[in-house]
Amino acid sequence: MAMRNHSTITEFVLTGLSDDPRIEALLFLLFLVIYLLTMMGNLTMLLVIRADSHLHTPMYLFLSNLSFLDLCFSSVTVPKLLKDLLSEKKTISVQGCLTQVFFVFITAGTEAFLLSMMAYDRYAAICHPLLYGQLMSTQLCVKLILASWGLASLNSVVILLLAVNLDFCEAQTIHHYTCELPSLFPLSCSDISINIDILICSILLHGLGTFLPVFFSYARIVSTILSISSTTGRSKAFSTCSSHLIAVILFFGSGLIRYLMPTSGSFLDLLSSLQYSAVTPMLNPLIYSLKNMEVKAAVKRTFGKYLQYFK
Repeated sequence: MAMRNHSTITEFVLTGLSDDPRIEALLFLLFLVIYLLTMMGNLTMLLVIRADSHLHTPMYLFLSNLSFLDLCFSSVTVPKLLKDLLSEKKTISVQGCLTQVFFVFITAGTEAFLLSMMAYDRYAAICHPLLYGQLMSTQLCVKLILASWGLASLNSVVILLLAVNLDFCEAQTIHHYTCELPSLFPLSCSDISINIDILICSILLHGLGTFLPVFFSYARIVSTILSISSTTGRSKAFSTCSSHLIAVILFFGSGLIRYLMPTSGSFLDLLSSLQYSAVTPMLNPLIYSLKNMEVKAAVKRTFGKYLQYFK
């Protein structure tokens, strides 16, 4: 794809999170720890789910894919952020910037679809436990996961085309720590009104298309839980979906704030981006492991086997 529209500007300058070297050093340590915890937590989830046959169910098939996505999602932005925190000049080429935009959308988009399907999985498990095996077969889950990647890839290509067709003439400072489409639009000397309309429509279609199934699934789940007479039964039913509900709130809340609110380069812009691209991928494995007895038991079994080899 030719980059003819970007002949004047060859690179962008990122303002980053701070221009104070001491604060940057502290932020580097903070985000290095966050990134290492993200890698360790999600790799552990992938290892445990693959190694323990008790977790070879639709729910954990989705969860293993969520862990893989979190690894990819975090790796799209955090390594570049760590490098820039140690650099005096924070730059990124136009091609690198557009590549980052593409992979942010494909990983975040796939994760949104996956969280939506996990909500349906919890609905089937709580509202129709006797039919769960029929409603959520392994073959269906694999097809849903492949469809998630396919739809997110298609959406990412559309988004990338919006960015590729922009002209960047003079302004080259991105008031952010990473390349995101809302931050690129203000730099363009092209007419971006159509691009903004297409982006908003894409975000709304993608967001509503993935959030509405979550909303209706949890409406039915809450109705079912309230109809359970036993307090213990209600508590057990709620605990099976509480981890997923927390993950949904963290991801959709920060993502929608970032892409539907006007871009201002403010602290809120940075905070919402950091939330869904760095913090949420770190928290997801903790949320699912700390609140899930099956995962805790699987971790003990899996690492108990590995420890035996060193005795």
